[in-house]
Amino acid sequence: MRFSAALFDMDGTLLDTLEDIADATNGALREMGFPEKPLPDYRYAVGDGMEMLIRRVLPEGAGEEATVHQCLVRMRQLYRNGWAAKTQPYDGIPPLLQALGTRDVSLAILSNKPQEFTSLIAAHFFPSVSFRDVRGARPGVPRKPDPAAALEVAGTIGIEPARIFYLGDTATDMETAIAAGMFPTGALWGFRPEAELREAGAKALFAHPHEILAFF
Repeated sequence: MRFSAALFDMDGTLLDTLEDIADATNGALREMGFPEKPLPDYRYAVGDGMEMLIRRVLPEGAGEEATVHQCLVRMRQLYRNGWAAKTQPYDGIPPLLQALGTRDVSLAILSNKPQEFTSLIAAHFFPSVSFRDVRGARPGVPRKPDPAAALEVAGTIGIEPARIFYLGDTATDMETAIAAGMFPTGALWGFRPEAELREAGAKALFAHPHEILAFF
């Protein structure tokens, strides 16, 4: 099958955002008197939205709603000031996006990161890429792995889900793609291990972005 569109997760797929996320979250934890988390822990804490991130890193017994809300608000403030400090596109991602663009492939982003940050970050790091749609988490729309947002993307770009190639780095992404009827593939350079992606239903795995072009 020739795919007509490529839908990308952002964190751990297009961009290595882990250190900036960890720095902002640890800053919020520190200010509230909680222990910080080591960087590797964030590989498993991210991926399901910022609120879930905070719930995962708070110490056991500290998950009261008021505490979660306070930590989340502060983390977002710190991240707003530091999202570009260490974040970079993964090696091979800019050439991949450029090559797909020349092949008339529709490009889109779907992230569980809030819409505010998703739009800002995509525009900053990929200013020359003509994404057809860039979607982050928004009020009233279920987050991945619910397929609602992915299906919204398909409707916006006017391409049936079966012709959309979906690339992500977590089980959440594979579950989203499968539920939406898209082709689920895994980025091995991302935050989670190969076994997680395989077990979640990835139909193809890639060690480097340039391998993806064979599907187009």
